[in-house]
Amino acid sequence: MTIAKSDETATSPALIEEDFEDFWEPPPPPTDLIFDDGEPLESNRHRIAMNVLIRSLQQGYGERDDFYTGGNMFIYFSREQAKNRDFRGPDFFAVLNVDGSRERQGWVIWEEEGRYPDVIVELTSPSTARTDKVRKKAIYEGTFRTPDYFIYDPFDGNSLQGWHLGADQRYHSLERNERGWLWCESLGYWLGTWEGTIDRETAIWARFYDPEGNLIPLPEEAAQEQAAAAQEQLNATQQALEAERQRSQQLEARLREMGIDL
Repeated sequence: MTIAKSDETATSPALIEEDFEDFWEPPPPPTDLIFDDGEPLESNRHRIAMNVLIRSLQQGYGERDDFYTGGNMFIYFSREQAKNRDFRGPDFFAVLNVDGSRERQGWVIWEEEGRYPDVIVELTSPSTARTDKVRKKAIYEGTFRTPDYFIYDPFDGNSLQGWHLGADQRYHSLERNERGWLWCESLGYWLGTWEGTIDRETAIWARFYDPEGNLIPLPEEAAQEQAAAAQEQLNATQQALEAERQRSQQLEARLREMGIDL
């Protein structure tokens, strides 16, 4: 008996897999992100400390528009984290080599070409210290791969600590210089402390310093420095004019003594 051959051929597993890859698309990222949970910072001093870091970096980098710095805002880095909403962004962070002119409500990794922060500072407290040193540090090291991570308690001037991500992709403690400052390789600045009054509150603040050790000023401090320099220049000009006037008077007096009438 002759068995007729079917015109239909079985579809191979390889073809099924190829067709699946051609038509499968990853699920879209979540769109119901929240950017304000109404939770305040630890204290007014923590708020000031955050703004000091943000505003001084903006002042130090001047007209550059290739960086973004923010604080106390959400960083979304995975669908699971966005779904659970179990992670609040750092108190201060900076991302380099990005469009800094674009306004953002938060930092959404999949909208930023996969860019994570280059620098993070957590303004810690006794109630958050363990989280900042353990859980968040592990996230910044293992998931974010953030090169430079620091913690500082605005109520404890000796609390500054920092880590740099090494070639082994692990955090290594930074050593303080003779002033107790830590070098932030990503920014090219020292992170140290400065005692003074800001926004009517006197404290030991975390501040940036340039490689030569000069304090990176806040905008109002820079304006005060410029005004002081202008006043000093004006005083010097007035003193020079007064000296010239006195020399002219002395010369006229000597000429009159010599019988020379001007």
